[in-house]
Amino acid sequence: MSLKSKLSLSAVVATALVLIPTLAFAQGVQKIESNKYDSNSWLAVAAGFAIGIAALGGTMGQSRAAAAALEGISRNPGAAARIQTPMILGLALIESLVLLSWVIAFFLQGKIAL
Repeated sequence: MSLKSKLSLSAVVATALVLIPTLAFAQGVQKIESNKYDSNSWLAVAAGFAIGIAALGGTMGQSRAAAAALEGISRNPGAAARIQTPMILGLALIESLVLLSWVIAFFLQGKIAL
């Protein structure tokens, strides 16, 4: 699969993930109780997708960072100590974004229990 097709596929998925929650809130008000539970179920779906996409993006970013650091170390073994510290810092920052998406999904889950 080429990079162009991967990017177009990710753009389609991202667009769908943005539009699905907005469709949940665009319903006409027929029954207040029915609309409340329908929108809450879409919030749960959005929270699940947010965690999944964040975990996928985080693992892809971490794998690329580790691969680049290992390639740099293999080309110049004397610079291993200078490469390892920024790599670990970068991996921690990538992981913090994944944890932030988990916190946001957790808050969305709390909004469901209205």
